[in-house]
Amino acid sequence: MSTILNGMRVVESSAFVAVPLAGMTLAQMGADVIRFDRLEGGLDSNRWPISETGQSHFWAGMNKGKRSIAINMRSDEGRELITRIITAPGEDAGLFISNLRVRGWMDHETLSTFRKDMIMVTLTGDRAGRPQVDYTVNPALGIPHITGPKDFKEPVANALPAWDCIAGNMVVSALLAAERRRLKTGLGDNVELALKDVAAATIGHLGMIGEAATSNTQRTKSGNDLYGAYGHDFVCADGQRVMVIGLTDRQWKLIMQATATKAAMKALELEADVSLELESNRWHLRDRITAILEPWFAARSVSEIAPQFDKMGLTWSLFRSLEEALEQDPDLGLDNPMFQMMDLPGLGEYPVPSSPVTFEHSRANSAKRAPLLGEHTEEILSSVAGITDTEIAQLFDRGIVAGSGM
Repeated sequence: MSTILNGMRVVESSAFVAVPLAGMTLAQMGADVIRFDRLEGGLDSNRWPISETGQSHFWAGMNKGKRSIAINMRSDEGRELITRIITAPGEDAGLFISNLRVRGWMDHETLSTFRKDMIMVTLTGDRAGRPQVDYTVNPALGIPHITGPKDFKEPVANALPAWDCIAGNMVVSALLAAERRRLKTGLGDNVELALKDVAAATIGHLGMIGEAATSNTQRTKSGNDLYGAYGHDFVCADGQRVMVIGLTDRQWKLIMQATATKAAMKALELEADVSLELESNRWHLRDRITAILEPWFAARSVSEIAPQFDKMGLTWSLFRSLEEALEQDPDLGLDNPMFQMMDLPGLGEYPVPSSPVTFEHSRANSAKRAPLLGEHTEEILSSVAGITDTEIAQLFDRGIVAGSGM
């Protein structure tokens, strides 16, 4: 783990992707991130993918480096404990992130009565407070209608929760911005953002809203083609498929050089009376460009293509399954210093990533496993809530808190 945020304490109440990702990101930069869950586990405790023994790879991935406390949140005493942990003193504490806000006790208005400089960042589904996830935001904003194979009429969802991933990192940015303001002014803050707004803002930044508002034609599905320039997938002689990109002028020239198709492309320019030096023209003529390139790829195996493309510096990739990528791609293994092998309880041994961000003047990144549910209950009650050993034992006896059983 990095040490850049050493000393900062963040409390997390979360489920799904965005806020757990935010907490994990902060933990991997050195913050002490404490997540609290119900005694029986939260919504993510058994979330897929799971192992053959029923343990959650999702939990293990999203909670690396955090501490865990299990509390009976249905009881008044349990809620009081949570409040004490969230609002515990310290200039680097009083920081709370959540997408499970509960008005009346776990909201900024209430928490700030216990700590005036309280900072809370809350992620909602949409701006009206209704629940949303990637699989509902995408259809609402039209993304599935431009995703998928050409001429395929049905909408296609995306397996990657892109808006959750972006929102999670915006939660981190918002928390750090509010904390910087507090350091300068002493003021807390109540920060809110909505998953759907994150998505809507992003497609606006990408020019997609402007296009839809002003164009006379609707964007259609383009399969694996790179929208607005040239990029296409090709089947090689050995049956393997590669993706080749000609986005920039340099990339385009390298494709023609590698495939010895410069003369054929020049003939296409003359016939169409356009210059293929322009990205837009490469997009409009993409099918004819592909027809020129396909025979070259069809006559060669990936083993022939790969050394040449790598030596020339082309932008390309081989299509792989995740299992094939894990076996073949050194960036998913120990050759990449971001990864280290870990044997995780109930899950097995596999490469686990630390933060992809490195800081020159901070300790080198390393991965730290996710906690078991309630693994740190006793130490959090003692060091953060300031409760004596006798009182902690009584809380366990009354079923207010629970440990991991380790």
